[in-house]
Amino acid sequence: MSGVNEIRSTFLDYFRKNGHEVVPSSPLVPRNDPTLMFTNAGMVQFKNVFTGLEKRNYSRAATAQKCVRAGGKHNDLDNVGYTARHHTFFEMLGNFSFGDYFKERAIELAWNLIAKEFGLGPDRLLVTVYHTDDEAADYWKKIAGLPDQKIIRIPTSDNFWAMGDTGPCGPCSEIFYDHGEEIPGGPPGSPDEDGDRFIEIWNLVFMQYEQFTKDERIELPRPSIDTGMGLERIAAVLQGVHDNYDIDLFRALIRASEEATSTRAEGKNRASHRVIADHLRASSFLIADGVLPSNEGRGYVLRRIMRRAMRHAQLLGAAEPLMWRLVPALVREMGQAYPELVRGEALITETLRLEETRFRKTLARGLGLLAEASESLSSGDRLDGETAFKLYDTYGFPLDLTQDALRQRNIAVDLDGFNAAMARQKAEARANWAGSGEAATEAVWFAVREKTGATEFLGYDTEQAEGVVQALVRDGASVDAASAGETVGLVVNQTPFYGESGGQVGDTGTISGEGFRFEVTDTQKKGEGLFVHFGKVAEGTVRVGAAVELKVDHARRTAVRANHSATHLIHEALREVLGTHVAQKGSLVAPDRLRFDFSHPKPISAGELETIEDYANEIVLQNAPVSTRLMSVDDAIAEGAMALFGEKYGDEVRVVSMGTALHGDKVGKPYSAELCGGTHVRATGDIGLVRLVSEGAVAAGVRRIEALTGEAARRHLDEQERRLKTIAGLLKVSPVDAVARVEALVDERRKLERELTDARKKLALGGSGGDAGGEKESVAGVGFLGKSVTGVSPKDLKPLADAGKKSLGSGVVVFVGAGEDGKASVVVGVTEDLTGRFSAVDLVRVASSALGGQGGGGRPDMAQAGGTDASRSAEAIAAVKAAMQAA
Repeated sequence: MSGVNEIRSTFLDYFRKNGHEVVPSSPLVPRNDPTLMFTNAGMVQFKNVFTGLEKRNYSRAATAQKCVRAGGKHNDLDNVGYTARHHTFFEMLGNFSFGDYFKERAIELAWNLIAKEFGLGPDRLLVTVYHTDDEAADYWKKIAGLPDQKIIRIPTSDNFWAMGDTGPCGPCSEIFYDHGEEIPGGPPGSPDEDGDRFIEIWNLVFMQYEQFTKDERIELPRPSIDTGMGLERIAAVLQGVHDNYDIDLFRALIRASEEATSTRAEGKNRASHRVIADHLRASSFLIADGVLPSNEGRGYVLRRIMRRAMRHAQLLGAAEPLMWRLVPALVREMGQAYPELVRGEALITETLRLEETRFRKTLARGLGLLAEASESLSSGDRLDGETAFKLYDTYGFPLDLTQDALRQRNIAVDLDGFNAAMARQKAEARANWAGSGEAATEAVWFAVREKTGATEFLGYDTEQAEGVVQALVRDGASVDAASAGETVGLVVNQTPFYGESGGQVGDTGTISGEGFRFEVTDTQKKGEGLFVHFGKVAEGTVRVGAAVELKVDHARRTAVRANHSATHLIHEALREVLGTHVAQKGSLVAPDRLRFDFSHPKPISAGELETIEDYANEIVLQNAPVSTRLMSVDDAIAEGAMALFGEKYGDEVRVVSMGTALHGDKVGKPYSAELCGGTHVRATGDIGLVRLVSEGAVAAGVRRIEALTGEAARRHLDEQERRLKTIAGLLKVSPVDAVARVEALVDERRKLERELTDARKKLALGGSGGDAGGEKESVAGVGFLGKSVTGVSPKDLKPLADAGKKSLGSGVVVFVGAGEDGKASVVVGVTEDLTGRFSAVDLVRVASSALGGQGGGGRPDMAQAGGTDASRSAEAIAAVKAAMQAA
């Protein structure tokens, strides 16, 4: 056993056999911790389980968790490519006990896996324990037979884990592998511990205490286990290499990079290939989990990762965008373990290609400016921080790219100066940071959830129900009663009200009981499966324990259902017309409209929009029943149901299918099938009509469509028809002839404009020039024509000058056009045979100066400028004559 995929499956199978629930990796965007930008450890998805806010139906778990450390506190980005073990993306293998087994069993499981399953000899292994943890040290002696000299006691926080200043905490025990005396470095706790000889491969956290204050700590009643083993590190050990980038996974990705660039991963190119391989993984997994490059938050970190890799592709001499061409190699290596890569391959590929195409322009500009700013610097010098910040702030050139570009010349960046320049923006950046994708649910709702259990949702089948009030929350605290005029959150044991999620807005309506009425203005999901009705007590007093009747606003729910079902049809139509790279990036399903954001790199043509609308309405006209099924996520996806990237799905999912496909490979199969927990129409005909009303960009690579259905769509079409009839009335034709009449009027206007322009030219060339004179004359021995004209637009002066040059045959022409605002435009033309003697650019600047302007430009044979005073036209023409005579 040595391959990464085999090591991962062996780890998970081992713990499955030992009574652990194998839990899929959570998304890289944390669901339960607003303080984290990305999931950076295996325990993140279990945080609320460890703290007791959440309970699950298992007490042992094992995961292979995808992690990213490239922003905020855990930022390894700058080291990646230049060390043996730094990565932006990595996999953390872990096993967890939630109040089940503790130290002895954890150590036994770890040792049996390493020594028996992985076959690592004890002569190469040693462990560390917290210096006061005699219990753990004794278990290592008993279970592994390790002598005292191989059980190193560490008195620092390196071997004591804490979730924060307060909360669960406990000692750690780390397992180290000795790569051999030929590698420099000493064991942990020694002065040379930072060397690479002894490498930590597994950390066992014994969650033993609860920290209340700095000085108060008590034993947890149910101590727990949290472990983490870096897959890349253990793979290096098992494959007999010292460097993570020499394991099979990275060798395959680096080989793909070598083939694509026709360069070897050796010498100065070695770091670049490593950066590309690492950043390809991080970028692809983040995109698959719903992150797109942007200028803030997670999207900004993703963009930094992508652009750093793209900079190294440029260093390798890649003439065209490279990263997107490597995605198939990544999918081959990791797609089986992480099917989201397979599902998102088209989106990942297109996002990387588009971003690199754009970045190459930024890169070329930034490198040019950097070369200019650093040309006087020598090896050992530092680029000043203000310049580095200007490159970043003004030209979009990240600091790490500046450092990378200067690294080969042994030039550093003045980081203090850069940070000082950046400091003024930090407050704004913090203010703009919105936390994790889903804000963490307030602790009060977890407490309510533990007390009341989950809310049973009845809204798929009914809009009315009876229930019992189980909790009331006012100003973040539970209360027993609420009186008229008070605003509260109300929880009932069962409800027909839909809680906002998946883009669908929460239901509104009324909850009433004996002596009171509660107006629901919104319904939200809190905790795990808790539906909270927010609103105001309109009459009487509502108390916990009261029997109630719940009524959803029927008209509003009906409109919302139609818009939600139409969203599914539009989503599938977009994929059918534009391609399977289209993926939902956000939506709003409201009663009056729907809004759908999706991944697509360019505007949608009018013809494509028409086809998308037609395809959606074809399914509406089928009036086909909308079916829903509960099934496992794997079965649903296997049958072709569409899962949204980054969404959290349980063991069972609801698959909503509608219509029968009429085009392409899906003919005869369900047109749309999606994993969805929202409410939908009974049959597609209930949608009535789908009408697309707008399309546009909302972010790089993200488009937005807005649409109407049913009655709103009908009113929209009625309004359009009224406008058409009004236009037809003004044109004095029937509505059916309005377009043809408008086209004829447009053609007629264009013809008249051309005739008017021609007439103005003839008038300008054929008549007297007024004060400016207009006759052909000789100036400085050459032909000259100077005229002041009115009623000629600035854009028509050049054709006029061309005609004047033609009439002269050889000479110089000047035309000054007077505008209605008193300003002037001037054009000077010089025939080709005289451009060596006179420059139209020089002459037009003389004329512009006389008109109160300055500047002007063009070619030696034709130039144009402006002025502020058209009354000085004669002076301008005279100034040109004088300049010719002086030449």
